[in-house]
Amino acid sequence: MAKEVDSSSSMAELYGKRLKLLRTARGLTQRQLGALVAVEHSRIAQLERATGARPTLELSRALDMALGTDGLLADLQPHVYRETFLRPHIYWKTFPDWSRAWLEKQAQAIEIRTYAGHTAPGLLQTPEYARATLRVGRTWKTTAQLEERIEARLARQERLSAPNPPALWVVLDEAVLRRPVGGPEVMRGQLAHLLSICARPNITVQVLPFSHGEHSAMGGSLSFCTLPDGTELAYTEGADTGQLVEDLTDVKSYGISYDHLRAEALPSSMSLELIRSCMEGDSARVPAPPQHRRMAQVQLKQPGGWGLRGSRRRLGRGARP
Repeated sequence: MAKEVDSSSSMAELYGKRLKLLRTARGLTQRQLGALVAVEHSRIAQLERATGARPTLELSRALDMALGTDGLLADLQPHVYRETFLRPHIYWKTFPDWSRAWLEKQAQAIEIRTYAGHTAPGLLQTPEYARATLRVGRTWKTTAQLEERIEARLARQERLSAPNPPALWVVLDEAVLRRPVGGPEVMRGQLAHLLSICARPNITVQVLPFSHGEHSAMGGSLSFCTLPDGTELAYTEGADTGQLVEDLTDVKSYGISYDHLRAEALPSSMSLELIRSCMEGDSARVPAPPQHRRMAQVQLKQPGGWGLRGSRRRLGRGARP
């Protein structure tokens, strides 16, 4: 190689610099290399400048084959994705300020609690479902921004399976299960993913059935995170706007609303059965409100679980409801 690449660069910049050195060493223009791997030359330019969407593993393998580099770029690609999560300030520049502020806080959290009224939370989305939800948004302006947001969303999920992951408690409105986002196949894959991910000891999912009726969080999503120093923050979000809530009184008020939703939701075992029924296209029976309410309240107060607000214990495998 003609010269050494500065290792202090971000991984995306390192990837781009290596790609440019390899391309020029082979005497190829960006347009010629793009033709060899079936992408526009502007995509090659974006990769070399570390702008736009991050490189995919499939594209990295194609570039390695075209350049004869024996897997160099494919080996580097996972680190670029991982850095999207570890160094979010580099890649979240295209996100709205209100969204970016929450993502930065959530990335530090040791506990995350979420109520989702319309779509599955980003932390639990499949790639296909994420694309279907993000492409209908109105806060991105270019295809590159859309791809970057999809990849950043998927990269954020890595922390859920990393060492010492945050505890995640999610309450899904039944509407999330019933609306076929992306079409039947995408939705079936999303529901299957929910069933699979709930096997992790740090993740709990409940479903709030239609029978519960009106509640104070209708119309959007409501989330909380607990930072390592014990600070609690809330976040409310609608279709095109969101708000990070830091005032202690407001956070407590939203927290009470969330606890009511969690207590009224189906226990996790019944929630998983409802998810499975929706995935299989069955007409799911939802337990009568008094029955599931009593079971949910018992579940939340179990000694090994999170309990109601104020508990700081992590959710362990032996404590799953």
